[in-house]
Amino acid sequence: MIDKYGRKITYLRVSVTDRCNLRCIYCRPNSFTMLSHDQILRYEEIIEIVKVATNLGIRKVRVTGGEPFVRKDIDVFLRELKKVSKIKELSITTNGVLLLEYIELLKKLGITRINISLDTLKPDRYKEISGRDEFFKVLGGIYKAKELGFDPIKINVVVLKGINEDEIMDFVRLSIEEPFYIRFIEYMPACSNASNNYLVSGRDIRKMIKEKFELLSLSSRFSLYPGPARYYKVKGAKGVIGFIDPMTSHFCKYCNRIRLTADGHLKPCLMSPYQIDIKGPIRRGADSKEIAKIFLKAVEQKPIAHTDYSIKGAMYLIGG
Repeated sequence: MIDKYGRKITYLRVSVTDRCNLRCIYCRPNSFTMLSHDQILRYEEIIEIVKVATNLGIRKVRVTGGEPFVRKDIDVFLRELKKVSKIKELSITTNGVLLLEYIELLKKLGITRINISLDTLKPDRYKEISGRDEFFKVLGGIYKAKELGFDPIKINVVVLKGINEDEIMDFVRLSIEEPFYIRFIEYMPACSNASNNYLVSGRDIRKMIKEKFELLSLSSRFSLYPGPARYYKVKGAKGVIGFIDPMTSHFCKYCNRIRLTADGHLKPCLMSPYQIDIKGPIRRGADSKEIAKIFLKAVEQKPIAHTDYSIKGAMYLIGG
């Protein structure tokens, strides 16, 4: 699939649930209503959509949530998804709370690429940010993944002004000591009570780091289907540092992704209100040709760049 601006669309992010076992201050709105069971895409519907997508050229699939591991029978779904032969890269994003319970399954299935959200290395602060006292479970999952040979292990750090920006150097040191990909992500307004007061620009983060460490620029090709991160390495480090700057540095011209939301919509741009229903047609009996047309229509509507700087829709529905 190639959109009207010449971008080859090869990457599908699939949100399997709106549920999450954390209540992070920058993600959850003050009030929200969980979707009913019938409003969420069924696993067999997701598999059907993914098969059509891979026939159209999707080669990378990332499973997200909410938190994907809170959905019942996620193990059954992952086994079925792994059978889709045209997927060349299958990965998962998790907050890590339940990672220890599922890490052996992921290894067995050959899903070795994982992204883990961890915004602090301090247990008390973790509880403040996430609303839950689960820090050591997450840390245990990360080190178990390392022990089992997962590669890469990407740790996503949303930098929040006045909350965790004082830990930037601690995370850099972690990249020196461990073979982790520490990715600093600019805060994006993602809910009704969101505020730009949390934003620390990627430029400022890099400036802070460069005052203490020499950063060596690396190729961004840490994947068959590279994403928006720009990668660096501290000289002699075991790991890598990445920067994802959606608020201050457009990477739209390189965007190769489309999103499938938990409630069954295709969303071609995270920061655009446009989305197209795919669940309804499937439940009315749409065949693979009709599903393909919906996919192609979504790709056709992918904008050249976002013009706003807030996420359109609830992030816990769209998927991280």
